[in-house]
Amino acid sequence: MRNRIKMRIRKFYRVFISLKGDPRKIAMGMAIGVFIGVTPTIPLHTGLVMLCILISRQNLAAALLGTWISNPLTVAFFYWAQYELGCLILRIDHAVLLENGYRFEQLLHAGWKILIPLQLGGLILAPFFAIPAYYLTYRAVMTVRRKKAHASYCERSAPKI
Repeated sequence: MRNRIKMRIRKFYRVFISLKGDPRKIAMGMAIGVFIGVTPTIPLHTGLVMLCILISRQNLAAALLGTWISNPLTVAFFYWAQYELGCLILRIDHAVLLENGYRFEQLLHAGWKILIPLQLGGLILAPFFAIPAYYLTYRAVMTVRRKKAHASYCERSAPKI
C-alpha cells in the first residue's frame, strides 16, 4: 500500500513538472480540477472537467490532475464533511434508514435527503480547496521553471573541457 502511494505521488509529480503553457492557465486548470474533485460528483469528474476547460480555455492536463484530490484516502472525509455541512445549513436531520422495506419511493425520498445536503456541502467546501490550489500550483510551476532555467543556464555557461 505504501509503495502504491509513493508511486502515485511520483507519477503526479512527473506529470506536473512536465506541464506546458502559461503558469496562470496551469494554476487555473488545477483549481478547476480540485474544485470539481472535491464535489461529490465522482462518476462525472472527467466530463465536468472537460466541459469547464472547454468553456474557460484553461489547462486540461492540470485540471485532470486536480481531480485526483478525490481518491480512496480522501473521499470518505470529503463526503462526510460535505453531508454534515449541508445538513447544518439546510437545518435538516440526518437521513433515516429505511425501516419498512425498500420500495422505490422510499429509496428515492431517502436519496434526495442525502444528495441535496451532500451537493450543497460540496459546493461550499470546494472553494476552500480550489483557491489555495491555484496559488500553490502557480508558485510551484514558477519555482520548477526557475530551477530548470537556472540549471539550463549553468549547463550552457559551464566551460567545456
